[in-house]
Amino acid sequence: MKDLILKILLLICCLAAFSVGAKAQFKEEAFTQNYNSQADSLASRDSVDQMWSFKEFFHGVARHDSTLKIGSMFAGSTVFIGAEQYYNKDYWKIPVIYAGLGTTIGLGIKYNKQYRTSKKAYDAAYELDPETTLTVNEKAHDMATYMFAGAGLIYWGALMDGVVNYKHEVKNQAGKATLYSLLLPGLGQAYNGEYWKIPIYWGAMIGSYHYWSVNNENYKRYKRIHNEATATDATYTGIIPAERALYYRNVFRRFRDYSVVAMVGSYLLQVIDANVFSYMQGFEVDDDLTMRVSPTIISPANEYALMPAGAPGMYGGGILPGYNALGMKIGLTF
Repeated sequence: MKDLILKILLLICCLAAFSVGAKAQFKEEAFTQNYNSQADSLASRDSVDQMWSFKEFFHGVARHDSTLKIGSMFAGSTVFIGAEQYYNKDYWKIPVIYAGLGTTIGLGIKYNKQYRTSKKAYDAAYELDPETTLTVNEKAHDMATYMFAGAGLIYWGALMDGVVNYKHEVKNQAGKATLYSLLLPGLGQAYNGEYWKIPIYWGAMIGSYHYWSVNNENYKRYKRIHNEATATDATYTGIIPAERALYYRNVFRRFRDYSVVAMVGSYLLQVIDANVFSYMQGFEVDDDLTMRVSPTIISPANEYALMPAGAPGMYGGGILPGYNALGMKIGLTF
């Protein structure tokens, strides 16, 4: 873990050093000028100046402002559930969403309470009599899990529905592609028409999860062995000594952490990919990609001459900067 932290700090230092050097490549005004006006709406302001505000969100949703960006609408709808449906004028969906959330959450709380009551009664009876006939209501625990999972699915579906129906007549929306990938990995690539990328990103995430699972199991195994071997009243008789168990425990913990970084990185990369390539959907790319090669004379009087300075000239025995050179000229059209 220390090596990972050192690498991250080194990367940050390199980026900071590059940013200082890169600043000289641009006009200083680009780093000090304020491009936003106080009279501008949030939709027209630069995202660095102001990313989101309650006033802009409520004004856009209530008035159905066409300038309200999908990102602002989505961010507000994560808290104010149903705002997307109100903005999209799908009013009938709002009571359905709240009814579904209220039912699943209410039943989840009910079943969870039943499970906790039975578990508490079982623990009390077990202390008095280990042979007690009382049992824990595991069915209630499973039902509570299903209900809470259903509530989460309804919440996710409400957000997805709002994104799908946001200005559905407009094609190639970068914000929509980004949110698609945020809600369902690979959906943004499908929206951009780049279906071949979907198995790549899903393979990276599934592979990262697989290695996380394997490394986590091995980490738990060697951690248990190390704890048993180093206990004060240890009766451990295994063939793996405590020092080796400690070494492998640390190794698999580090590999497990790397797997988490790879999994999160793959997820974020496909979100960025959907956003970047959605902007490129409208670019006109000319099919005329040609290269022209022709002979040319390289004059010794310019900076491209490769002859040594001070060589004897061809005329009059004078001293010239160098000979003329025969070379090739390459031109690209794209």
